[in-house]
Amino acid sequence: MATWSEADLTEVETRFAEGMTVQQIVDAITAKGDRLTEPTFRKYVQMGLLPRSVRVGRKGKHRGSQGLYPATVVRQIVQLRRLMAEGFTIGEIQSEFLSLRGDIEALTKHLERVLEAMKAASVGRGDDIVDRTVREARALSDELTTKLESVERRLSMRARMRRAVV
Repeated sequence: MATWSEADLTEVETRFAEGMTVQQIVDAITAKGDRLTEPTFRKYVQMGLLPRSVRVGRKGKHRGSQGLYPATVVRQIVQLRRLMAEGFTIGEIQSEFLSLRGDIEALTKHLERVLEAMKAASVGRGDDIVDRTVREARALSDELTTKLESVERRLSMRARMRRAVV
């Protein structure tokens, strides 16, 4: 199993901020020396270990759409592989480690969309109260996300500790 640093993961997430195709995900994982095939990736998605894609239209006439996954999926695959290497079963991983992470990420994205829509709606209106309130809401959203992620990490750590004791 390849070693991924926080800098490696952040670089992928920054480079693919708009999302990644399955092939880009497979390429990112295999570039580090790990094995991952599209069927394995799709199986992880079907099992609920990874988030589903979002269909995004391609530019150009009659080009259709493609599925994009959040770039954080690479981080999730790395975490999934670490847990499997530690001997956790897929069932344990589903119930004890990943059950909340996807929900937190979905909530974070939804809050971001709502806040961006509010910000866009208030542009040029000169309403300082609305602008200030949206900024405050963004700060609260960031604080909420940070706290939820902290709780999720603690729960995951407890599950690891329970396993180490058994």
